[in-house]
Amino acid sequence: MNLRETINQDVKNAMKSKNTKTRDALRLLTSAFKQIEVDERKELNDDDVIKIIQTQVKRRNDSATQYKDAGRDDLMQIELDEIAVYTPYLPAQLSDDELSTTLKEIVLKVGATSPKDMGKVMGMASKELAGKADGKRISECVKNLLS
Repeated sequence: MNLRETINQDVKNAMKSKNTKTRDALRLLTSAFKQIEVDERKELNDDDVIKIIQTQVKRRNDSATQYKDAGRDDLMQIELDEIAVYTPYLPAQLSDDELSTTLKEIVLKVGATSPKDMGKVMGMASKELAGKADGKRISECVKNLLS
C-alpha cells in the first residue's frame, strides 16, 4: 500500500472513530493532493506526496508562528495539532550529529573551504537530504561548518 492509500485509509478510520481533528486535517491533505494532480495533470507517487506533506507542515509552522506573535494561542494550537497529524507520514528526520556528519562528507566532496562555497554545498545537500532534514537546519549547519 502506498502512502496516499494509507492516508485515505486513515481518513476512513478517523471518520469511524469520530476523531474530527484528525479527519479534517487529513482531508485538507488529500485536498492538496487532488489539487496538484489536477493542476499538473499527473499521478502522484510517494515522493510527490512527501513533498506536499512537507509543504503543508512548513505552512502550518509559519502560521503557528504568526498566530503566536499575534497572541492567538487558540489558532496556534490548531496549526500545531495538524502538524502532529502530518508528521507520522514523513520520513524520520536526521539527528543533529547525523546531519553534521553527512554535511561534512558533502563539504569534502565539493571541496568547499569558505562561506562563499555555501551554494555548491547547499545544492548537493538539498538533493541528498531531501525529506530527511529541513532546509533551515541544513543551511545553519553548513554555515557553521564553513565559517
